[in-house]
Amino acid sequence: MNTQYPEPSLHFFCGKMAAGKSTLARKLADDVDAVLISEDQWLARLFPETIHTFEDYLTCSSRLKRILSEHVKDLLRSGVTVVMDFPGNTKSQRAWFKTLAREAGVPHVLHFLDRSNAECLVQLKKRNKERPFGSKLTSPEEFMSVTSYFEAPSMEEGFTLQQH
Repeated sequence: MNTQYPEPSLHFFCGKMAAGKSTLARKLADDVDAVLISEDQWLARLFPETIHTFEDYLTCSSRLKRILSEHVKDLLRSGVTVVMDFPGNTKSQRAWFKTLAREAGVPHVLHFLDRSNAECLVQLKKRNKERPFGSKLTSPEEFMSVTSYFEAPSMEEGFTLQQH
């Protein structure tokens, strides 16, 4: 049994693009023996050659969330800890995770990776060269456009927050 999180829980992430969310998600899932669900991998497999714009991403991401919601809650209810490598970068994105945890009756942890734009752009350049499965080439301009929507979590949202 995992002593850090002894009961099933939902883990999710907030951090700008290329802040290290996926890397932390994989490590956490390994460390706590959890099921890892990666949005990038699911989107790449379910919607190949479909996502070309940020609006395409939002549409496909919304579809994926509808597909996975009941499955994630069933996993949590059955005693499995779930690590969701999905962005929780806006209040509305984070609200979905909170609903999943509440409806499954399990605790949650929001992992916040607080990185500067400069740090993320350095990592983005590296990621663009390595191209892990499911990741797309992203220009600095696209990074800045997506980052303009970023909302850091606040205490008023009521999350169990772990800062990295």
